[in-house]
Amino acid sequence: MTHEVGNQAPARTGLNEYLTNTALVEAVKRYDAQWATGHLGEVGALVGREDFQRDAELANTHPPVFASHDRWGNRVDAVDFHPAYHRVIAAAIEHGAHTSCWAEPRAGGHVARAATFMLFGQVEPGHGCPVSMTHAVVPSLRYDAGLADFWLPRVYSRNYDPQLRDPQTKESAIFGMAMTEKQGGSDVRANTTRAVDAGDGTWLLTGHKWFCSAPQSDAFLVLAQTPAGLSCFLVPRVLPGGGRNVFRIQRLKDKLGNRSNASSEIELDGTTGRLLGEEGRGVRTIIEMVTQTRLDCILGSTAGMRQAVAEAAWHVRHRHAFGRLLIDQPAMTAVIADLQLEAEAATWTAMRLAAAYENDDRESVAFRRLATAVAKYWICKRGPNHAYEALECLGGNGYTEGFPLARRYREQPLMAIWEGSGNVIALDVLRAMAREPESVQAVEREIASALGVHRAFDAHVTMTRALLGRVAADPSAAAGTARRVVEALALALQAAVLIREAPAPVADAFVAGRLGADRTFEYGTLDPGLDLAALAGRA
Repeated sequence: MTHEVGNQAPARTGLNEYLTNTALVEAVKRYDAQWATGHLGEVGALVGREDFQRDAELANTHPPVFASHDRWGNRVDAVDFHPAYHRVIAAAIEHGAHTSCWAEPRAGGHVARAATFMLFGQVEPGHGCPVSMTHAVVPSLRYDAGLADFWLPRVYSRNYDPQLRDPQTKESAIFGMAMTEKQGGSDVRANTTRAVDAGDGTWLLTGHKWFCSAPQSDAFLVLAQTPAGLSCFLVPRVLPGGGRNVFRIQRLKDKLGNRSNASSEIELDGTTGRLLGEEGRGVRTIIEMVTQTRLDCILGSTAGMRQAVAEAAWHVRHRHAFGRLLIDQPAMTAVIADLQLEAEAATWTAMRLAAAYENDDRESVAFRRLATAVAKYWICKRGPNHAYEALECLGGNGYTEGFPLARRYREQPLMAIWEGSGNVIALDVLRAMAREPESVQAVEREIASALGVHRAFDAHVTMTRALLGRVAADPSAAAGTARRVVEALALALQAAVLIREAPAPVADAFVAGRLGADRTFEYGTLDPGLDLAALAGRA
């Protein structure tokens, strides 16, 4: 009898991860991507399969391995991945998780691409780094018609080819970027990497980059100093004709999470690159790539919340304790409802932001300039504790590596660090408010569109406007309250989107639980008078 297993949840496989994600289905329809339902359903079925989830596990339990030299002593700077990793990223690219919105533009294209990216990232997040950077490089490549003509068709390709060889012989390409240096961190203007004009249309770069993720990529955007200032360069791993560019991988980072993705330190020593954009305006050239990857950080954190609450809800619907299913016990219903509320707020906000990238009209550009930074700060900050609370729902099982939430718990802090940690993002919000007041006005219009429905929301908006007024009145003292300002804006933005677009039980619970006078700090403390069963049901 001791060998019989009972009262354990079955494996959560064979489900369609799109069709079971009610909030995502609703948001995709609301933001003009209903035409992608069939495609997203196909992706949802794929990532829900047992073999795909097994590949996600293998890609993380067998992380990439670096070899500086081959067995004969030749410098190769190779990164070898488990075949499972290649299967995962190949599927993501085949289904357009990287550049479908650029390659096949249409209404709702950015929303459909964002949803696709989230579905793959929900199950295996590490491969999302090169997929995201390949997506995000497109606006920067357009600064140079010649480079765009060569690289964009390869970036748009849905064929995944991991072999490093002459880019002229490849029909596809993956991109990365390298900005961070050990002496500067987020202060990229302190970079010491230098670029010297070679006189033949190329530049020679020399320096060291402290973080370069996905060093196996075909090409990178790299920041380096020239006589005119910090400039942006396109650096290929392999040169025309097939010769290797100087791209020395010093080591792979031993990271807390994100194990399937290779992150490295690299050395450039007379490395060939081509100037992209205007010399001395490197930040301007690369900033749109940074903005796009910030959006993907939001999508990645949101996808992680979905995985966390879905796994928790699955467990408590199959596990009995004290004579009843866990989900039927009020304390657990409250926790699942609250976890779902957080995931819903993130999902609706992420899709609203993706929709803002559909057009480049003044209103959309102004809105996304500020709203992306605000949402990136807040949603990514909410990810780690959300993952922990979901993990706890599984009890001891959640803390073991045999279940996916331990991996997710290690993964979630990364999105808050990549492309600007908390203080960097909060200060960027202040900078946008000071230099681009139209971005504040655009976000305020978004928030104001939901006034008059909930008294607690209206009061929060009044408080937020007062905070903004104090910042405008004394910019020199604003940095000390930057996080408070961003938090207030983020909650107002999420509430406004939910009030306008989400079902009433979701909006009512968010206003009461996140803005109301009796809000608390832990999940599972929503007012029992709210429709918690409806919220838990959406998980």
